[in-house]
Amino acid sequence: MTSRQTSAVATIIGIDIGTSGVRAAALADNGDLVEMVSAPFLNADEGRSPSSWWARTSAALTELAAKASLSCVRAIGVDGTSGTVLAIDSAGEPVGAPLMYNDACPDPSIVESISRHAPADSPARGSSSALARAIHLSRQPQVSRVVHQADWILMKLGHDGCASDENNALKTGYDLVAEEWPDWIEWAGLDRRLLPIVQRAGAPLSVTTGFIRNLGVDKTCRFHAGTTDGCASFLATGASQIGDGVTALGSTLVLKLASELPINAPQYGIYSHRVLDFWLPGGASNSGGGVIRSLFGDNRLEELTKRIDPDQPTGLDFYPLPKAGERFPISDPNYAPGLEPRPADEAIFFQAVLEGITEIERLGYERLTELGAARLRSVRTVGGGAKNPVWTRMRQAVLAVPFAASNSTEAAVGTASLILQWQDRQR
Repeated sequence: MTSRQTSAVATIIGIDIGTSGVRAAALADNGDLVEMVSAPFLNADEGRSPSSWWARTSAALTELAAKASLSCVRAIGVDGTSGTVLAIDSAGEPVGAPLMYNDACPDPSIVESISRHAPADSPARGSSSALARAIHLSRQPQVSRVVHQADWILMKLGHDGCASDENNALKTGYDLVAEEWPDWIEWAGLDRRLLPIVQRAGAPLSVTTGFIRNLGVDKTCRFHAGTTDGCASFLATGASQIGDGVTALGSTLVLKLASELPINAPQYGIYSHRVLDFWLPGGASNSGGGVIRSLFGDNRLEELTKRIDPDQPTGLDFYPLPKAGERFPISDPNYAPGLEPRPADEAIFFQAVLEGITEIERLGYERLTELGAARLRSVRTVGGGAKNPVWTRMRQAVLAVPFAASNSTEAAVGTASLILQWQDRQR
C-alpha cells in the first residue's frame, strides 16, 4: 500500500523478494510512487525456489516496464528476506536448495563451532544463524560462492560480480565496524573467498547490463547495494529520525528504533543494522498476530473489537505466546504463555490478549532504550494489526508518544527510498 502515486518520471527502482512474492516499485526523484507491480508466489514451495524468485522478478519488471517508461531510471536495488542463503556454481546457478531465513542449520555441530569462535555479541551466533546455514551449504560439491537471496537476484538482473550489502551480510558474520569478513569465520568453518564483497546499503555497484537493459533502462543506470526486507519496510514508512520507532504487527511482533549507536545483545535477541547515517537496533517477539489467529480465527475480530472498551482495562496480566518460548524482550526458550484465567466473555478475553501484546511492545522499546538505544520519540505501525483502530488507541495510551502515519508499507518502496536518500547524501 502506498499513499502517494504520481505521473512523474521514474528514476529509481526498488525490488522486494518477500515471503509471499515479488514486488517492484518505481519512484520519482521527489520520492513519489510512479508505479508499483507485484508477482505473487503461487504456493509455499515457490517461496523456497530460486527459479521462482527469478521468474517472479522478471515478470514483475516486465510488467513495470509496460506500465511506466524506465528510460530515465538511474538506479536499481533489491531487498530480500534476512538470512536466506544459497550456494551457486561458477556459472552463478544454484547448487542444491537454499536455506531460508527461518530454517535451522541441519548440522548442530556448525552452530557449536560458531559459538566457540564468534564474538559474544555477534548476530551470527545462535540456532537460527545465517552463517551456520552458509557453512553447511558451502560443503556441497561444485560450490563457487555462497550468497544471499538479494545478491543472487542482482546477479540474475545483470550485475557483473558477486556483491552484497552490509544489512544482508550482518547475520552471516560481517563486521560492521571493521567493514570486512572477520578471521573467525574461517575458524568456524567457512572459506571467506566464497562470500560476496560487501558494500554499505544503498551504495552504487556496477553499471547495468543483461536482462534489465532489455527493458529500456539506459546504459548509465547503476545497480546499488540493497538491504533486508525488514530494513526496507522501516524506510518505507518514512521513519528516518533518531527516536523514530516502527512496530510491525504481523504474525509476530517486530520492533525497530532509529538510534545513534548500535546495540547488540544476543541474550535478548537484539542486533543492529546500519542504515544510511543511523543505526537500527531491534528485536522480534514470538507474540503477535499469530497468537490472535490461533485463539480467535480471522472472522470474529471485527465483531469482538466492537465490544471492547479500551477505557476499561481488564486488569489481566497476559503474556500471549503461541507456545512456550520467547525471544524478545524476554529471552527464554522455556518462557510459558500467560493466558489465564480465561474470561468467559470472549470480547474481554480478546481485549486482554491485545493488552498483553501491547505491554510486550512497551517492554520491547523500554529494553532497547535501557541498553543504549534512543528514547522512543514516535511510532509508525505496519502489518495487519495496524488496521484495528481500537487496538491503536490502546497502544497510544500505553506508549504515550505520537503515532505517525506511514508513507508506505511496501518494502520495495523502502529499498528505492534507501537508494534515493543515499544519492541525496552524496550531493
